[in-house]
Amino acid sequence: MDKGKADEDPGRLMFKAYFQETVQERWEASFQIRVVTISFFLEDGTIKVSEPAVDNSGLEQGVLIRRQRIPMPDPVRYRFYDILDLNVGKEPEFFGRVYKIVDCDKFTRRFLNRIGIPVPDPIDIPTDPYIERRKTEIFPKKPNRKIDSLGKFLKFDRKILRFYGYWDDTESEHGVIHDLEIHYYLADDTIEIKEHVPPNSGRDTGFMFLRRMKIPKFFSRIEPIGAEDPFTMLNVLGENNSKSYYVVDPLDTGRLSRDYYKDNDLIIGAQISVFGRKVVITDLDDFTKKYYSQKYGLDDFTPLERADVKKDKTTCYSVEKIIPPYNGFGSYDDSLGNCFTVTPQAPKVDFVKFYYHDKQGFDSHVLRFRAKMISNIPENSERHFIIRVYLMDDTVSVFELAPRNSGFKRCLFQKRMPVMLPGQNIYTNKKPKYYVPSDFYVGARVNLCGFHFQLTSADIYALRYMELHCDKFPKSNIKLIMEKLRKALKPIYKDFIRDYSPAPMEGDMQIWEYKKLREALCKYLGDNITEQEMITIARHYSSHEKKDFYSREYVRRLVHTELTRFLWDDLDRLTEAIHHWDRSRSGYLPRSELYTILRGCRIPIDIELLNSMLDHLHKNNEGLIDCCDLLRFMNTKIDPVTPVLPVNVKTALWWASEKEPDCGAGMDWCTFLKDLDLKDDENDESFTSAYNASEVKEK
Repeated sequence: MDKGKADEDPGRLMFKAYFQETVQERWEASFQIRVVTISFFLEDGTIKVSEPAVDNSGLEQGVLIRRQRIPMPDPVRYRFYDILDLNVGKEPEFFGRVYKIVDCDKFTRRFLNRIGIPVPDPIDIPTDPYIERRKTEIFPKKPNRKIDSLGKFLKFDRKILRFYGYWDDTESEHGVIHDLEIHYYLADDTIEIKEHVPPNSGRDTGFMFLRRMKIPKFFSRIEPIGAEDPFTMLNVLGENNSKSYYVVDPLDTGRLSRDYYKDNDLIIGAQISVFGRKVVITDLDDFTKKYYSQKYGLDDFTPLERADVKKDKTTCYSVEKIIPPYNGFGSYDDSLGNCFTVTPQAPKVDFVKFYYHDKQGFDSHVLRFRAKMISNIPENSERHFIIRVYLMDDTVSVFELAPRNSGFKRCLFQKRMPVMLPGQNIYTNKKPKYYVPSDFYVGARVNLCGFHFQLTSADIYALRYMELHCDKFPKSNIKLIMEKLRKALKPIYKDFIRDYSPAPMEGDMQIWEYKKLREALCKYLGDNITEQEMITIARHYSSHEKKDFYSREYVRRLVHTELTRFLWDDLDRLTEAIHHWDRSRSGYLPRSELYTILRGCRIPIDIELLNSMLDHLHKNNEGLIDCCDLLRFMNTKIDPVTPVLPVNVKTALWWASEKEPDCGAGMDWCTFLKDLDLKDDENDESFTSAYNASEVKEK
């Protein structure tokens, strides 16, 4: 029970007492005083005597008399100590030992007064000669010269104030302004100064301007060795080194007190003397500002501008390298690299672009276009070519498709290389501009090394890639194209509906022929629309749908058959990998990241089956795959499926890996009008019926 609870214990009276014990072993004191606490319990009249613990007393302290009823000493018989026998000033005798009661607690004094027993004032306890002698011995004979800094170290360890300043040394010959960083350690009031040496400044000194130490406010000379020692030695006494001892000056006379810089001396605009060098503080860091705001109440920490009197000498300017004109030998990048080094070096490759646009499985990252040559020579105008654009390095290659008996050879017409844009003066020191992938689209005319080509068509992969990356290929951005159509058709929208509306058909969908689309766009937009944009519209609103050769359930059965056949049971590791990649905890990941995770976890299924599985998983509006659906799809224990016979996946599923078919010859007229969104104040019956048909289709 702690002291607070013991004072308020309503069932116990507590008295402070002492007894005198004779000591025969000590010559300096024949007795000692021992302080005890006498507790009287009101419920049964028992008494307990305990002695508080005293450090280094050498006594077995604690409970001296356990709780019991204590009888009165002789000659009184058959009577025990009661509440009337205990009071301040009385000397009860417990088992042959006499105790002197000197005080009681507040509850005891109040209780005795209420029942009519007066309590005298407290009595002083006599001094113990042994305790007094110990206090005299403990007192040091000479003052302690060492200041205890452990508490300050534990409180401010690793707490450093950072200041920014400069030292103006421009008055000396070839002097400059030194940018300094001052560190003040709160644990021991030491200061460390570092210098920011700019590159190519001609100074080969280190960054340490002043090592960590205490900096005196007033410096006149370098003190001799031993001046900082805490003791002043007077003499050495003794016969030799082994038996000698030192005599120090206890008064420490002659020592000069030195004043060092503290944290209250460092603030913005303050000028401190670092062994004769004037350092001006210009700024603080965030931790230092918070420290001064909490301790000193400062709130103005406006940085001080540096008085740079020789700015032209200290400021480093970036010098533009003079590049000689291109001489025509080799490529421009190859010749440019030889202008900076004596040893010829190969041009640097953009490895980041190479990493993201190199061939990845069946994704070749090569755009293929069919083109024909534009020439005044009739024979050349009938020549057809395949132009390949490599996304990894923006290079272009041309292959000629020459029929038999045409007089031309079916071969590589132009090797793979970057092609410059025409009309540039290449013999200058400026890097020429090259063709980029966005310059190639269906209907574009390009000049490749003096030969003019017109792109007439593109393969499915090129069209799909440009549509998926429409931010880099504006000719395949359906939003920009529809906005262009909306502006062009708004004034003549009534005539457009009347002239090119398709005939009514059975069912909800109305098919609009591609030739009608091309005829209408060429009529109303003319040269403002390209063939690539027309193909993008036709593909986006195509009435043909991609055919699923295999259902989701059949692909899941194939996956479970392969996982069971190879004894794969590492779904927990796959779940952990998905959670590691899904940092936003949205539950959705891109297809490329899931493909990397599945390949990294060594799922024992072929790439064709893996791609087919990713095609059949659920996706959100942004095209991200549902990770929970993937885990349920691959879980062989929950909702098991009927196994199927193993098949040759590479040959059986290659149809499922094909891209969606071309736009075909028909378009969904209702969806096209709905996205065109030009229906305000129009009363045309064909428009109304088409719009209503699109609404019915959505429902």
